[in-house]
Amino acid sequence: MIERGTKGIEIIVRLAILNTVPTIFEFIFVGLILLIQFDWRYLLIVIITILAYTYFTIVYSSFRVVYRDKMNENDEEANNKALDSLLNYETVKHFNNEKIEESRFDDAMFGYEKASIKILTSLAFLNFGQTAIFTIGLTFCMVLSGLEVQAGNQTIGDFVLINALLMQLAIPLNFFGYIYREISQGLTDLKSLFSILNVKPEINDIKGAVSMKFKKAEISFENVSFSYDGKRKVLDKINFSIPSGSSLAIVGPTGAGKSTISRLIFRFYDTTSGKILVNGKDIRGITQISLRRNIGIVPQDTVLFNDTISYNLKYGKIDASEKEILDIAKKAQLDKIIKNFPEGMKTIVGERGLKLSGGEKQRVAIARTLLKNPPILILDEATSALDTLTEREIKDSLKSLAKERTTIIIAHRLSTVVDADKILVLDKGKIIEQGTHKQLIKKRGLYADMWSTQQTIKKAEETLKNIKPEYKKLISS
Repeated sequence: MIERGTKGIEIIVRLAILNTVPTIFEFIFVGLILLIQFDWRYLLIVIITILAYTYFTIVYSSFRVVYRDKMNENDEEANNKALDSLLNYETVKHFNNEKIEESRFDDAMFGYEKASIKILTSLAFLNFGQTAIFTIGLTFCMVLSGLEVQAGNQTIGDFVLINALLMQLAIPLNFFGYIYREISQGLTDLKSLFSILNVKPEINDIKGAVSMKFKKAEISFENVSFSYDGKRKVLDKINFSIPSGSSLAIVGPTGAGKSTISRLIFRFYDTTSGKILVNGKDIRGITQISLRRNIGIVPQDTVLFNDTISYNLKYGKIDASEKEILDIAKKAQLDKIIKNFPEGMKTIVGERGLKLSGGEKQRVAIARTLLKNPPILILDEATSALDTLTEREIKDSLKSLAKERTTIIIAHRLSTVVDADKILVLDKGKIIEQGTHKQLIKKRGLYADMWSTQQTIKKAEETLKNIKPEYKKLISS
């Protein structure tokens, strides 16, 4: 879509500005010769021919735009389906659905082929019509000149000159038709590009927004409510405060609104009502760039660029030196892993980091957040996708990362939040419990139920690990 749009701009600029003006001058020059040297009737025939040619070209090219739009739509659909299936190739292979993806792509390409054939056949008819109009005009002029030669008013040389002038006019006239056709197609291709450029961002910096750099950060939510679609409340009158340098854990069932809180702090969305304050300042009064510069996140699903480990680490601080990167890698316990790679820091991690394990990717995420050195840290299910052993190793790195920072821990595994200074329990967008781990266990509410369930599952898993292999076969049978 964007590639076609940029090509459309290039075509419009090149043809409309650099080629159209010389073509118009050529028309004028030929017309003046015919008028001065011969007769006004030749000029009249030429003008009628040009007008008819232009009218036919404009009308028929406008008709062809419909096919061009259809072709672009099917091309975008085919590209989207191809990209989607390639990005999710593991899922495609898991379910043996290669044929289905091929069929979906073929269906989109079939529509593209049909529209493309119509574009080509209509182009042939357009060229035929343009040639016919010019030939009729040329015939009239030559008949008129022939009659003048016969009457003795013109010579054979005049007849040849008129023919040469008109044939010379055919080149810019055909080129003019090409110009209009290409510009018309270029404008069609630009529609998609402008549809993207015209999309206004939902979140904008307000007038007078200030740029801020925090050394310490106290975060407060005051009566915060939020809804994605305006119908269902994801958060409902949330109130809490996180003192600078302390940690707050947010737990609760799936869909309770835990991750939404992190998105609101990053200001990917604005609150429906209420305020989010950092050091007493409403974040809507802070520029988005400076706000996000002060926040670091270690997400559940770490997405890496298909580049070197060094580049992915530098993403936390683009101007970081090699020494800084190596020091941070040690703090994140990533240095030993890097040494095992033949190319070290220059190892390519693959698409979305597929050449690294889950634990290795998380360490990269921790390291680049350490490199960013933000005063506010969000750990969004940072260890939920890891096994117990890797989780224990990562937790040590997370502790050093969270040291002296205002930390928000969003977790499903309650074992990761027991040391938090305060724990909020969310359910259906509301805070139903809050306190330390010990206080919440004593309350015997939702948190205590979740803790009990997870501990039971954990004990069962440990028991199964200790069962001898021959007994495991008996259990499974």
